[in-house]
Amino acid sequence: MQSKYLLLNRALRNTRRDVWVARDLVWAQWLHRVARYQSPVKALVIVSKLGDGLFWYVLIAGLALIGGTQGRDVAAQMVLAGVLSLPLYYWLKHWIGRPRPFVACPDIRACVRALDKFSFPSGHTLHALAFSIVFGWHYPLIGAALVPLVLLIALSRIALGLHYPSDVAAGAAIGATVGAAVVIIF
Repeated sequence: MQSKYLLLNRALRNTRRDVWVARDLVWAQWLHRVARYQSPVKALVIVSKLGDGLFWYVLIAGLALIGGTQGRDVAAQMVLAGVLSLPLYYWLKHWIGRPRPFVACPDIRACVRALDKFSFPSGHTLHALAFSIVFGWHYPLIGAALVPLVLLIALSRIALGLHYPSDVAAGAAIGATVGAAVVIIF
């Protein structure tokens, strides 16, 4: 009797997971429709490239160089957020090993080169949230201006065929947690 219950429970969990995976794919396909049009793809590629790190590194360096004592402290917190995020991100990528949408789904194509082969979580979104939360904590008015950039970075990763929505949501949750932890603890 107990084994029937365990089998039924496992079947229900697998069914729920399958439903979630199917919904995730549908949303990825829906958001990827923008890839049919050259102008939005060009804009999203630029936004995605900003999330590669250069924008954040320039911001951190600028804070350290011209931000005075507070700027150096914020830059140090942003570096700490990156240092804490990176190993967690790499470990999750390789432990989960989820293939990217353009590999798993024939109607999704990669509009830019992927930085690695796994999809979950979105490192661009993770770091964008972590850095912007630290920055926004100390400079709320300017930090508010980063919100559209962070949202566009997250959406660009899906629209360009590199991530599923759940990859981006997980990256956002992890990045927000790391960023908040850094500003609260340090």
